[in-house]
Amino acid sequence: MNRYIVLIRNIVSKEAPKPLGRWNMENCRTKIKQKIDLSNEDHCGPCGQYALLKLDTEKKKTIQQKKSIQSSSM
Repeated sequence: MNRYIVLIRNIVSKEAPKPLGRWNMENCRTKIKQKIDLSNEDHCGPCGQYALLKLDTEKKKTIQQKKSIQSSSM
């Protein structure tokens, strides 16, 4: 009888799977690409190439936005 109680407790009280952080399997393509970029950055070391690239693209976007605002106001 005691074995049955233990068996039922083990079946019923299953823990929910814990999230694995960045090693979790993702289905979203953008998240997968971001993880690949960040893991490559971790592997390269303190070179910071990824961060510099992101800053450069953000600067270009803001410059283009300012130009489009100025041209539309004329």
